[in-house]
Amino acid sequence: MFQVPGVAAVESQAQLCGIKWINVASEGIQELEIDDLQAELAKLDIDGIVSGALRSDYQKSRLERMCEKLSIISWTPLWHQSPQQHMRDLVDNGFGVMLTGVSTEGMGEEWLGHTLSKDSLTKLQELSQRYRFNVDGEGGEYETLVLNGPHMNGKLVVDYQTHWDGVRGHLEFTTIDVVSS
Repeated sequence: MFQVPGVAAVESQAQLCGIKWINVASEGIQELEIDDLQAELAKLDIDGIVSGALRSDYQKSRLERMCEKLSIISWTPLWHQSPQQHMRDLVDNGFGVMLTGVSTEGMGEEWLGHTLSKDSLTKLQELSQRYRFNVDGEGGEYETLVLNGPHMNGKLVVDYQTHWDGVRGHLEFTTIDVVSS
């Protein structure tokens, strides 16, 4: 249910956002990972959570059920946004979105480590139409890492190794540095 590629960078992202990082350990077992999250959230004095779910009923419903048990609010501000508009908004609003994994026909090794721009987003939209995949990656076609954005005081600078098997691939981060502005 939770994205794994790039998870090592989340603590650094929190630092750039000026928010406290709370690590929740989980074995990633499908039916237990939400319980791991619930157990940790139950220890906090919070009113709710915010998730970036776009269209996954599976994710949204599991988070909502967990929040109901905890008597907190589950807020999904991106829910059912137009995929094309969502991706345009990210690029137009200055988010540095790097592709960290690709696993769909039409996307090759050249996309790994690429940070989206207006031009490359146009190419991605063309490929998504031609090869019939979700332009926002919501079907697992690709994974991303936000390097910088308007809510961050700086950016992440990463080094990585590329792993490509001829059909799909991912990045393995060797260093993740925070550059404050």
